[in-house]
Amino acid sequence: MKHPGTRVMPSWSLLLCLLYLSCIFSRNHGDTGPEEEHCTGRTKYDIKENARFLLYDVNPGEGFNLRRDVYMRVANLVHHLNEREPWVLVLPPWVRMWHWKSRDVDQDRLKWSEFFDVDSLGKHVPVIELGDFIKKREPIIDEVYHLQGVVDVTDWDTIMIDRCQRDSRFQQDAEGKWRHWYFGIEEIYAEKFNCLSFFGQLSLMATFLAENTTGKLIFLPRAESLLHGEYGEHSSLFWKARRSMMYAKPLRDAGDRFRREHLGSDDVTDNTILRDWTTVKSQPRQAIGGAYIAVHLRRGDHLHVRGRELPSIKEAAKHVKKLLKKLALDTVFVATDGTEEEYQEFRNYLKKHQVHRFQPTRQEVGIYKDGGVAIIDQWIACHARYFIGSSGSTVSFRIREDREILGFEQSTTFNRFCGDEESDCEQPAHWTIVY
Repeated sequence: MKHPGTRVMPSWSLLLCLLYLSCIFSRNHGDTGPEEEHCTGRTKYDIKENARFLLYDVNPGEGFNLRRDVYMRVANLVHHLNEREPWVLVLPPWVRMWHWKSRDVDQDRLKWSEFFDVDSLGKHVPVIELGDFIKKREPIIDEVYHLQGVVDVTDWDTIMIDRCQRDSRFQQDAEGKWRHWYFGIEEIYAEKFNCLSFFGQLSLMATFLAENTTGKLIFLPRAESLLHGEYGEHSSLFWKARRSMMYAKPLRDAGDRFRREHLGSDDVTDNTILRDWTTVKSQPRQAIGGAYIAVHLRRGDHLHVRGRELPSIKEAAKHVKKLLKKLALDTVFVATDGTEEEYQEFRNYLKKHQVHRFQPTRQEVGIYKDGGVAIIDQWIACHARYFIGSSGSTVSFRIREDREILGFEQSTTFNRFCGDEESDCEQPAHWTIVY
């Protein structure tokens, strides 16, 4: 029996209160292990009592580094939504990707904290890992909006509930529940499903979600359909999202250790000390970098897609040799998805120079996972005195962004290899940091 004047806390308020208190408890008791529950914005944000939640997914065929870019689009969408009411971004688990080749390593439903500093993400927008979220409430999605393109690409600023253009792989069961793969978490289901044709700015999507949805948890599959639009790489909002994506400390530590032991590189000598990004309002380009050239030599499937724009191993080595002489350097760090035979061929062309590659032990692969090994590669590469990448590669894009954040001169960053038949190839556009 309810006593007069007693206020019954709504179930969602109770949920969020418990979530907040659990975060405070773990924070105050020094629980910082790998199983720690990451709560929204420990430093800047708290979960609001009336918060709504946005979960997203990406086409299964998309790679690790493209998914990082999609995260920024969704994060900035949540930034817009928070201008109207409290929203929290639910981080979807990382599932095994086709280019993660280590089949003997468990790489299903990995948390974001394996690869990124989740507290840093939370300084841009409130975030929570999906695994932590469903510990606190029933795994029910209120509304699904499966994103798809528009028929006529001239229809800019179009958003409408529409018939599904292709099989979405969502199915409604006898109880009316919408079933799907849902990251391999069987207990998740959705109560409402629609296909949503969209082509426009993030602000258009924010308006739609704010004015046309009422559920607590909204799910946007195929979020790669979102565009940066006016908040692309020339905007400060893009760079706030990008700067918030600090790599997890164990990965940075592993990269720093390799730099010290093999490349004679450290942050003090190289003038690459990383500061809290929220305090950096501008930064002079004073980074020096380690005394080595970093090379991102994309091979594999990229040869079929961009073959004309990629060099042969011999021509790549010839170009690097010229750069070493020009820059008075003797050491090269190679980040590549090429075979061991390709790497050794590259080394053989540079026998008079020191050539290094990060080659983790099986134990290290088990700890860092394939995604973490890729980040360590990128972390080492972005600290070089000079960087040269591969045409059209998202890995090269991410390394250039990291170098912009660290404060390198543009001339040492925005470079790429030319294909053997390209006499004077176009170099990358200068997507420079905006504060």
